[in-house]
Amino acid sequence: MDTKYLIGYDIGSSSIKASIINAFTGETIYSTFSPKEEMSIDSPEIGWAEQDPEVWWNHLVTATHEMTQNCEIDKTAISGIGISYQMHGLVLIDKDKKVLRPSIIWCDSRAVEYGDKAFGELGNEYCLSNLLNSPGNFTASKLKWVKENQPEIYNDIYKILLPGDYIALKLTGEARTTISGLSEGVFWDYKKADISTGLLEYYGLKKEHIADIVPTFGIQGRLTDDAAAELSLVPGIIIGYRAGDQPNNAFSLNVLNPGEVAATAGTSGVIYGVTDKITYDPQSRVNSFAHVNYSKDNPILGVLLCINGTGILNSWMRGTILDKKYSYHEMNELAESVPIGADGLMTIPFGNGAERVLANKDVRAQFVGFNFNKHKTAHIFRSIQEGIVYSFKYGLDIMHEMGLNVSVVRAGNANMFLSPLFCEALSNTCNISIELYNSDGSIGAARGAGVGAGIYKDLSEAFNGFEKIRTYTPDKQKVELYTAVYKKWEMHLNNILKN
Repeated sequence: MDTKYLIGYDIGSSSIKASIINAFTGETIYSTFSPKEEMSIDSPEIGWAEQDPEVWWNHLVTATHEMTQNCEIDKTAISGIGISYQMHGLVLIDKDKKVLRPSIIWCDSRAVEYGDKAFGELGNEYCLSNLLNSPGNFTASKLKWVKENQPEIYNDIYKILLPGDYIALKLTGEARTTISGLSEGVFWDYKKADISTGLLEYYGLKKEHIADIVPTFGIQGRLTDDAAAELSLVPGIIIGYRAGDQPNNAFSLNVLNPGEVAATAGTSGVIYGVTDKITYDPQSRVNSFAHVNYSKDNPILGVLLCINGTGILNSWMRGTILDKKYSYHEMNELAESVPIGADGLMTIPFGNGAERVLANKDVRAQFVGFNFNKHKTAHIFRSIQEGIVYSFKYGLDIMHEMGLNVSVVRAGNANMFLSPLFCEALSNTCNISIELYNSDGSIGAARGAGVGAGIYKDLSEAFNGFEKIRTYTPDKQKVELYTAVYKKWEMHLNNILKN
């Protein structure tokens, strides 16, 4: 059997990652990312967050060149490309398929008031039963903001795209999207199993701006001559998969069936549980979206708990306060030298815009309980990691209220899950097992491309070479210690939310 290869791209807000895998063994041939330092997020006003989509593309080109130059493969054997991307972003293109303005990305909170107003005027019952979410700060509300505040740009729109749709456009020349993508923008009506004309009409948005729908797994287009020349690849490669980063992360961890749960802890932190029940949180603090294997006949959903202020807090401390004096590994080691509870120092980590888990409140990050005679740098490091863990616990309790009972969480061996302290604290605080696997978003996207390009006959065949690296299990004594600290942390957070 001739060897075939698959490429996966993960379009993050910090970097663009690219991986190439052997389609039959699942072996990762090469992985890289660009830029080597984190991409900047522009914030022209407080609460705003924007990035230039062309910057994503330029880094994708750079990463592709590094990847292909450092692995000796036959480029004609590359049989599929898959795309994972940062969710909820808004990219606007004109009839010439040129970007009209910087992308309003996932952590931008300028549209909260539009979503809240829609939730009230359309009605909670309609929004939750049809959309499974408040329109909140999602893509549809961001588009409404553009319509109201930048009408000259809105009038030039040809299509609205999510970040992954834009990368697919650059690869194929076609402006297309998926049902899963539409659901993350709150453009999908689950009762009608169709585009939400009710929300579009309420916002005064045009259905014609929605891109054509293609399957999450399938032939979504082929690599154009121009894109192939820029990437130094062969024209005609099938683009066979695209999905938002969290549905894709779940797929990359083989989380596809009801009751299975995946997690990430990069710039933001996410726990993503799969269910076959049409479910929602009455306050829309966690959100339900169409999973990668959703269909109208088999509506598999992903229930997503997102914490904006997770890894970004760790990177902010390292880069802004400490001027990169310590590596992340050194920060982790210092944190482990301090006891559970960081000797009374607690961190409220919500400093990256409005938080859906807090009903779209922007409470800002806070340190609580500093003692200048006791607390050292190591205490801050531990307090940060514990604070992020406690924010996960806070959200998991909401998921439990919705009927999702979590006992095992799968995660890739990356970002904050590289910290044994973080994994141990999460396991014991939430009283769950944590399983780490040799996978990440770009590898998952490559596997998805193999399904869409017909290399694999089904989803299960895509997981050759998928291996568990380590498991963390709760310890009864530590569960009690972390629970006691969490209760104090939760009390402080509730006091903040009351003000």
